[in-house]
Formats: sequence, structure tokens, C-alpha cells
Amino acid sequence: MSEQEKKRIHLVCNAHLDPEWLWEWEEGAAAMLGTFRQAAEFCDEYEGEAFIFNHNEVILYRWVEEYEPELFEKIQRLVKEGKWHIMGGWYLQPDCNMTSGESFVRQIMLGRQYFKNKFGKVPTTAINFDPFGHTRGLVQILAKSGYDSYIFCRPEEREMKLEAMDFIWEGYDGSQVMAHRSHDLYLSFLGKASEKVEEVKELCADQDDMMVLWGVGNHGGGASRKDLAMLKDLKEKLSATHEVVHSTPENYFEQLAKRKDSLPVRQNDLNSTLVGCYTTQIRIKQKHRQLENYLFMTEKMSVFAWSKGLMKYPEDELREAMYDLAKAEFHDILPGSSIEAVEEAGLRVMDHGLEILSRVKARAFFALAKGQPRAKEGETPILIYNPHPFPIKTVVECEFQLENQNREDSFTDIFVYQNDQLLPCQVEDEQANLPLDWRKKVSFIVELAPTQMTRVDCREKVIPKQPKPPKISATENYVFDNGEMRVEINPTSGLIDSYIVAGKEMLKKGGAKFLVLHDDEDAWGTDIYEFRNVIGEFTLLSPKRAAKFAGVHVEELQPVRIVENGNARVTVEALFGYGDSYICQRYHLAHQGSELEMETRVHWNEKQRFLKMSLATVDQKSEFYGQVAYGYDRLFEDGRESVAQRWMIVKSEQEDSALSVITDSTYGSDFKDGELRVSMLRSPAYAGMNLFGRKIMKQDRYSPRIDQGHHIYRTWLNASSAEGRFKEIERESIAHNEKPMALAFFPSGKGDLDTEGFIKLSEGTILVTAIKKAEESDDIIIRLFESSGNAENCIVDLPGYNISEELKFGPYEIKTLSLNPQTNEFKEVSLVEVEL
Repeated sequence: MSEQEKKRIHLVCNAHLDPEWLWEWEEGAAAMLGTFRQAAEFCDEYEGEAFIFNHNEVILYRWVEEYEPELFEKIQRLVKEGKWHIMGGWYLQPDCNMTSGESFVRQIMLGRQYFKNKFGKVPTTAINFDPFGHTRGLVQILAKSGYDSYIFCRPEEREMKLEAMDFIWEGYDGSQVMAHRSHDLYLSFLGKASEKVEEVKELCADQDDMMVLWGVGNHGGGASRKDLAMLKDLKEKLSATHEVVHSTPENYFEQLAKRKDSLPVRQNDLNSTLVGCYTTQIRIKQKHRQLENYLFMTEKMSVFAWSKGLMKYPEDELREAMYDLAKAEFHDILPGSSIEAVEEAGLRVMDHGLEILSRVKARAFFALAKGQPRAKEGETPILIYNPHPFPIKTVVECEFQLENQNREDSFTDIFVYQNDQLLPCQVEDEQANLPLDWRKKVSFIVELAPTQMTRVDCREKVIPKQPKPPKISATENYVFDNGEMRVEINPTSGLIDSYIVAGKEMLKKGGAKFLVLHDDEDAWGTDIYEFRNVIGEFTLLSPKRAAKFAGVHVEELQPVRIVENGNARVTVEALFGYGDSYICQRYHLAHQGSELEMETRVHWNEKQRFLKMSLATVDQKSEFYGQVAYGYDRLFEDGRESVAQRWMIVKSEQEDSALSVITDSTYGSDFKDGELRVSMLRSPAYAGMNLFGRKIMKQDRYSPRIDQGHHIYRTWLNASSAEGRFKEIERESIAHNEKPMALAFFPSGKGDLDTEGFIKLSEGTILVTAIKKAEESDDIIIRLFESSGNAENCIVDLPGYNISEELKFGPYEIKTLSLNPQTNEFKEVSLVEVEL
């Protein structure tokens, strides 16, 4: 057999290294240094065998650069010599479902820039060996970032059948990349690499080229002398029919591309596996969402202020926060599959990013307040900055201090005006608990102009006493009707008995009830695909238990009450209990609009239990959708656990209506027969896994469980026609998650007032997902996305640059635009800011 006729086996040596997992990052760094040092020695020692070591993940290389610079220089030399291959090219291997589309772009940007600057390499094969499933939205991101191929391992074959190990993966917009699912994950055990090669050889007997990922992993290791010797023997054994070569992913896909046209096409995500990770360690997930929102919002505000010459662009600070976000998205941090110490470290690193961003955001806010007139005598100004390119009508909350303490029994009421027009407003309970009329919280309904500062002014009026909220019947439903929505809350259950929008009932009686389901100690939910075993639910507390839970000095407290009432909204509070746990549920009912907001405080003390909020819709025959990275998808409708990001929609099959659910911090859910269950809390063991039928936890001592204690969630329900929901949901969800900043502030009156804003978009389904300074120039990057799955035109106005341009978008298309502030040149570039 000639050399050309032989089949080729590509040996891709790597060492899977989790920076943190069952260990803290310092141990991960130590394992990495030992692994990289040994790999570098093998690269030199096995020159005749052309051994190649492959590794990715910027975070590990940064550690080498800092802690062992001489080894870093050696690796740089080996890369130049082709003995060490820069693989993947991302900052790290993130979770590939809960990470937002824009965060994926940043993972790639951070990785690409580092590897290009330090090694002169830009990989074309992306790898995410270990993450627990992969969103289809990745495909467009990969293709528009210069990748032509992708390697993954999970879900494994036993969890998800594929037509072939190699296939074409097609994204929502029609983008395509070649994809490969590795046989038996990403590693080989010590002395077992040759056995894995034999297995792949048999599995891929009909292929001219095949790839084997090998190397001791899960805490470093990589190649061993034993495996290298055995592979050398195998190479000689197979020499008559196969060419066994140390290789790289790019080399393999270069050969695969020759038969690209014959590969099957997959038009779906790569899910699901280890579904407990959609909810485990909810504190991490909540903080992650908060950091994402803060980063993208602060970038926008910083660009707006910088472009007007009001402040220096805070490039270094924003990059530091971006590093924090990227690290927190690691596939054993964000999914909650780590030990307790890693959970705390993840929270700490995200708090570091949030602290940086809070300072930058304040700096941008005060800069953007320039030109606001000085306050009139007796008025307190509140400034609200809307970072989005579309108007937002919403309830704004803001606290401030009265000029003087009112120590009398009277009460200072507050009235909010915009351009001398009284807005729907009210005073509500402030966060502080001083029994003094001094600190004030106002809530008011206002429309915020796009990418501009909106100003309102508060005027005081002293009245004899603070009005008390009205009492509601203990037996008859409380009914709220603002003309756009009608809500009934049952005082004997504390649940929603009716939610009507535009004359259509959206929920069955008993909506928003809290179910308790059976669970176990497994943090991943290994080999589990659904959580449906309901063992109980939270029920309304008795007046005595309600008083005890609330901590009030009366023996009885009605468990369902109106706690806030005014011209802006009504807030109804309901108190529930189950076992050793409690929930305070607040329904915020605005006097304008059809949106119902719920604020849920959970005091959770259950073990091996799963908490879900049930929203049973009136139509049992309905479809279930959820937001994913740069797209939305139809999710499981048979009770299996699904993963989505900021929103979900239940679309009726019988009527033209849809119910949307926006969340600020949850990702998991399930759906069956018209009932949506939002996953809120699990309480398994830290890094507990079902293995070999053994007991997970020791039974002779106390061991901590995940997510015990106090947690807060915010959820927004809305309804309309199906077309209206899918058209409006993205802008609604981004407005709730990247919430406009409101602050009571007395401006100096100096500077020029901004009356134009930075950017405005025409009505429709196009979103701005990022506005930032370019990575390698002073251009401004604007990223736009078509969110509804329909082709659409959008007019982009940039008033300060005299630009008004109509852009055409295909379904789900991402466009990245670059604006030169000096020349006003406005052009499209790639996702990673390279000229097209």
C-alpha cells in the first residue's frame, strides 16, 4: 500500500487542566506549571518523533508568564518551531449555554489578542472539550470570528445520538462550521492511549483520516513516557495500513474539508447533559448575570461620555472587569459543579469586577450629567440614564435624603415632575429602618429617551400623616385592573387566580405557586434529564406564623396584604412556608402597561430538594421557547430540563397569544402540558456526583449543602399576541437586565446639555448588544443583532456624526460596525474587529 493510500490517524496530545474545580486556583496553577514543564521537555526530547503538544486557554499561559517566565520563553520557542501548538485560542473553556452571545465574543477576543501578541498565532479550530452542552448560537459567533471548525465531547454518545462523529454544524443564520465529537472524551488514562487509538481506528474504519485526543487529564499530566513508547510501537504495528502522526486539530480539519460536502448537516444545538448545572449554585449564576449586565451597560455609557470628550475611555479598568467575567464563566464555576471554596472564589472575582464597574459607571454618569440646569429652590432632581437606543417606559425607583429631618409626627410626601408635568408617583418604604421622616424612596412612571439623560424633579409637601395602604378582604380575591391588564390575587392561597391581558386569560387559577421536588446530592444531575417528582409545595402561612416570619411585634399578621399603594403601582405581599423554609412574594402591579412584576425572597433550608415556580397557562397545547446566545430556540416540551437566558415564551397553539417570562438570574426550567416551571434552587452536595452506585456523602457527620439561606429573584410576566411577544421581548428583557441608572443629584449647571443622544434605532427587532472602544484603535465598535428570526431593515442614527443609515439584516444576523470618530467612516467589520 502506498503512503498516499494509507489511512491517517491524527494524535492530538493535550492535558485537560481545569484551573479550578475540586481544587482552588493555586493548586490548578501548580498542576499547570508541572504539566507544561514536562510537556516542553518532551517536545525537545522527542524531536525525531515530531511530538506535538496542544494546549489552549489564555488563563493558563498568563499564569506561566507570571510565575515561571523562563518556561514561558521556552514555550514561545517551541511554538515557533512547530512543536507546541496553540489550540482553541479562547480565554478558557466557558459554560456553553448560560454564557451570553456577547460574552462568547469576549472569550474569543481576549484569547485571540493574547495568543496573537505573545505567539503570533490565531487558531482556526475552536475547542470546548469539557463544557456541558453547546448552544447553536455558537456557530455564527465561530464563523464570524474566523473559525472553520469546532471540537467538543459532551453530550456523550450515550446521551445524544449523532449521525456521525464529523458533521457540519449550522447556526440560526445559516452559518456553518465543521464539527467533531471526540470519542471517549478528551483524555486517555495513564498507559491507555494506544488502546484508545485502536478503538477509534475500528470506529472510523471507513475514514481516510481520524483524530484521537489523548493525554492524562482532569488535573494535568498530558503525555507520559509509557504512552509515548506504546504509541511508537503501535505506529510500527499499523505501518502497513495506517500512518500514525502526532498532529493538531487544524491538520485534521484540513483533511476533513476535502470531504466536507459529504458530511451530514446538523441544524440544532448540542444538548443536553448534566442538567442540574442549569440551577446549582444559584448565587454564582445571579452574580454572573449581574456582572454581564454591568459590563455591557458600563461600556456603553463610557463610550457615550468619551465620544463627547467628557472623560477618558477607561480601557484598562473595563478589561480587568472583562477578565473577571471570563474567569467566572469557566465550565466548573458558572455551572456550580465545584467545591465550596471555588464557589466563594468565583463570587469574590465577580465582586471585584462589579466594584471596578461601579466606579467607572458613576464616573460616566456624572460626566453625562454635564449641562443639566441647577436645581430650583425646594426641588430635588433625579437623573436617569437610559443606555439603550430605544425609548423605555418603566417604573423607576430612587432613594434620596431630605434636606432636613422631620422629627414631628407629620409626613413628607413627594411629587415627581417632568417639565412641570406631574408623573404617576408615590413614596414607598425605603431600605433603611430609621423611624424618622428623613430618608425617601420614590417610585414613578416615566418614559426615558434613547441614550440620553432624563431628568425629573421632586417637590415636597408635608401632610399630617403617612397614608396607610388599603386593607384587602380575607376571603374575596383582590382585583387589580388598569385597563391593560387585570390581575386577581387569592387572599386564601396568596397565588394568582387570574392574569388577563387584552381580554385573554393567560394563567390557570393558582399561578406562581412554589413547588418542592425530590432531588439528590448530585450537583451535576448525572444521568438525569428531568426533575418532575413533586413532593410538596409552599403554602400560605397562618397569621401567627406570618407574624413570626416577618419578625413583627404583633401576634398575628395577615399573610396577604397591600404594602405599597399609590399612583404608580400597587404592591401586594404574600408569605409562604414549607418545612424549614419561607418565601416572601411581592406582586408589583403598575398602573400603566400589561407587565406583572414579581419579587421573590426565598429563605431556603431544605436538603436534597429542588424549588421551582409553577406558571400553568390556560392552553395545554402550546409551544415553549427561550433565549439562547444570539438567538432563540424551541425548548423541550416533555418535562425535560431546558436552559435559556433572559427570557422564555409560552406560545398558544389555539389562540394568537403568548406569555413571556423575563428573569434577572435564572437559567433552568421545564415545560409540559402548558405548565412552565422556572427552576430556582437546588440543594445538593458540593461537587457531589453519582459514581458506581456508591453513597455520595458521608452519613456520620454534618456536610454543607449548596445554596442554603437567603436568595432574591425578580421575574416579569407579560402577554400579547404571539407576534407582538417575539417582537418586543428582546428589548423588554435587555431593559430589565441592563437597568437604566437613576440617581438623585444636584448638577452644577456647567457644560453643554446633550439633547441628541449617541445612537437611536428605528422600531423593530434589531438590538444593540455592545458599544465599546475597538481593541486596537480608537474606533467605536457597535454590535447589532436581529432578534426575531425574520429579515428586517433598521435605520441607525448617530446624531453626533451626522450618520443615518439603513441596514439590512437577515434572520438572526449579527453585524459588527466600526465608527471612526475623526473621519465619520462607518463600515462593517468581522466579529473580532478585523476588516472584511
